[in-house]
Amino acid sequence: MEHKKNTGFTLIELLVVLAIIALLASVIFASMTAVQKKGRDTRRMEDVNSIKKALELYQTSRNRYPKSETQITLTGTDTVSTALINDNVISKIPLDPLYPDYAYKYQTNALGTEFTITFCLEGNSVPGYSEGCNNTITP
Repeated sequence: MEHKKNTGFTLIELLVVLAIIALLASVIFASMTAVQKKGRDTRRMEDVNSIKKALELYQTSRNRYPKSETQITLTGTDTVSTALINDNVISKIPLDPLYPDYAYKYQTNALGTEFTITFCLEGNSVPGYSEGCNNTITP
């Protein structure tokens, strides 16, 4: 009497393969998350530099920056955004990639001769800046 040999996988073999796949997936996911954070931080730097350039163009024609003695969030519809758009120095105010959780904030001194843009970064990949929401750019 000849026995038929079972050619399937055992439960243990299937579980080992699933564990290896899960481990690989978690490694790939972790590296992709880091890449996404770095990409968002790069975009943030581009955004704040665009806003800074628009503010400098505005200042060139008006001899001051749009006044806001209290810190405001740049939303695209706030008074500073509207002033920059109406003055044709920027077509649209960029929003943080994770807006509204993170946002670009703007403030000037009383005369409108100095400004500060405050923004967040998710990592330490940008030289001169650090992770968190205490990063600033000025004229």
